[in-house]
Amino acid sequence: MEIEQSYVIYLLVNVLPLLLGVVLDLALGDPLWLPHPVVGFGKLISFGEKRLNQGGHRMAKGAFWALFCILFVFATTFLLVAYLPPLLEALFVRLLGDGAFSQGLVWQVAFVVLSSVLVFFCLAGRTLCKEVRDVFLAVDESLEKGRRQVARIVGRDTSELSAQEVRTAALETLAENLSDGVVAPLFWFLLLGVPGMMAYKMVNTLDSMIGYRTERYREFGCWAARIDDVFNYVPARLTAVLLVFSYTCFYSNRGEKGSLRKLLNLVAYYSHCHASPNSGWPESALAGILDCRFGGPHYYFGEYFYKPFIGDNPRELTTADMRLSIQLSLIAGLMMVVLVAAVLALLG
Repeated sequence: MEIEQSYVIYLLVNVLPLLLGVVLDLALGDPLWLPHPVVGFGKLISFGEKRLNQGGHRMAKGAFWALFCILFVFATTFLLVAYLPPLLEALFVRLLGDGAFSQGLVWQVAFVVLSSVLVFFCLAGRTLCKEVRDVFLAVDESLEKGRRQVARIVGRDTSELSAQEVRTAALETLAENLSDGVVAPLFWFLLLGVPGMMAYKMVNTLDSMIGYRTERYREFGCWAARIDDVFNYVPARLTAVLLVFSYTCFYSNRGEKGSLRKLLNLVAYYSHCHASPNSGWPESALAGILDCRFGGPHYYFGEYFYKPFIGDNPRELTTADMRLSIQLSLIAGLMMVVLVAAVLALLG
């Protein structure tokens, strides 16, 4: 009986926050009225970048600042999750007396609520799907609206993009950010709990702000980019597999075109056709599923970058492709949630 009770408590404090956080993300997305930790992450990164990204030894200073930011977030989250719930319980006991609550109840409730909110902050599933959908709807109205909308979610120069390039950029972002915004945070939650999930979010924010090979960030942001590559190595490949399995399980007619083996071969072939060692994996999976072509050269912050093509069919992308891609990203994300929850339950 005691073993069963301890296992239930284990599930409550380890699996329930995961499930509640996912539900909150699917229900709310990133509401503008709610302060987001990533905003604070960005301010912290900018604070150090403005003061350290000058003079000599920029690479060393960038490495120091990246590691400091990551460890600071991990330690702060760990202390918050470890000590705030028992402090709240002690406060409630002092105010209401020992007999007001079962021993440990306030601690457990506070831990679950706090962890669930932090998990919610680390996920971006609903917002990602909404932004990609809005790009396709905008470009259907006018090319200029589509360019402005896609500029919200990509780092490249969008002022000269064609309608096809706008749609391509949106779906590339969907594939890449399915890994960055859903699968990778859940992966690090599995390994290191909520502190690991929050630390990953800082890693991702560092890369998105300073991890570019431009003149300004080439040295200072080098370590941030490399750390991001390490943190995303497994999640990116896992995302590709989840996308392929999502399609073959729920959408493929099991014919030659949609066969599991063919899609996995396409992923293996095109996954290296990207400047990033990770982004090519989910992008090649989605390109193979849609039988289209991603990649190609683009301008980032005024500098020209050559990107190989991923896929070999330069067909026009449609709204139907967007709908299928969003459905697959949601299924793949839910598969990851089930996988993480199952592993945590078995470890208990």
